[in-house]
Amino acid sequence: MNAINHFTKINVLADYAASKGVPKPKIAVFGSGLLLAFGGLGIVLGVLIKYALAALTLFLLVVSFKMHNYWSTAEDLGQKMADMVNFTKNMALLGAILMLFSVASYDWAYSLASFF
Repeated sequence: MNAINHFTKINVLADYAASKGVPKPKIAVFGSGLLLAFGGLGIVLGVLIKYALAALTLFLLVVSFKMHNYWSTAEDLGQKMADMVNFTKNMALLGAILMLFSVASYDWAYSLASFF
């Protein structure tokens, strides 16, 4: 769903990325949408699992530290709280993805392909 948002709401997300100092924000939003789409589809379909997990890892590391850097958010307490929630959520997701790397070399029983 988030990948779809990166493509359908590219202008809104690019404006936010620009406010965070991201160079070429439209390209960055489109690229991060590709990482999300490839990662999500790879996991769901059970193809290129290690690459899919790597794409999601790259996305979470870059986005978490660049877009949700609550430690350097200005005086806006609401923005600081939102960034902290998103940063910690992304770190939890990153932990889950790193755990999936440990089973990625086995048959991927967690995909839709295992039902067919």
